[in-house]
Amino acid sequence: MSAGYGGVVADLIAELGRLPGVGPKSAQRIAFYILNSDPADVSRLANALLEVKAKVRFCEICGNVAEGERCRICEDPRRNETQLCVVEEPKDVVAIERTREFRGRYHVLGGAINPIDGIGPDDLRIRELMSRLASGVVTEVILATDPNVEGEATAAYLSRLLTSMDVAVTRLASGLPVGGDLEYADEVTLGRAFEGRVRLNA
Repeated sequence: MSAGYGGVVADLIAELGRLPGVGPKSAQRIAFYILNSDPADVSRLANALLEVKAKVRFCEICGNVAEGERCRICEDPRRNETQLCVVEEPKDVVAIERTREFRGRYHVLGGAINPIDGIGPDDLRIRELMSRLASGVVTEVILATDPNVEGEATAAYLSRLLTSMDVAVTRLASGLPVGGDLEYADEVTLGRAFEGRVRLNA
């Protein structure tokens, strides 16, 4: 799509096209939006990108995004420490928080098991999860991985792994479309899924 343009315009379109969900036509539209924008607006965007890379890291406890060593959820003493919700990515934490149904804590795996892409259990934050559960404080682990092939495989693996531990293992109930992603679920659907979650182990 950038073939008709040269130099920095082509470079900008190419870089924008590398973003997830941005195809060649969208990359071109965004590029020309930037070209037509006020220089101050472009500077704010550029500064925001640089600042987020410089300041944002991953929480040392749960793996969520944070500007310090720990995220705001892990620093909140009002959260229920006995419930731990396991999600794939930080964006899933945001989706669940919007429902206002869950007041426990989170554990971000950093992805899902996907043999095709070469992602196995050792590539996820499963070791850190087991370390958190070793304290015995958590009584329920809620598996909130995406309802797709990779998410289901990850949930099944974790369910088997946690069988020997003295914790209830639950999975989000129906209401979430199979093959979908948590970030695209509306608050009501996700809230109902939380209310109707089912236990996977005895």
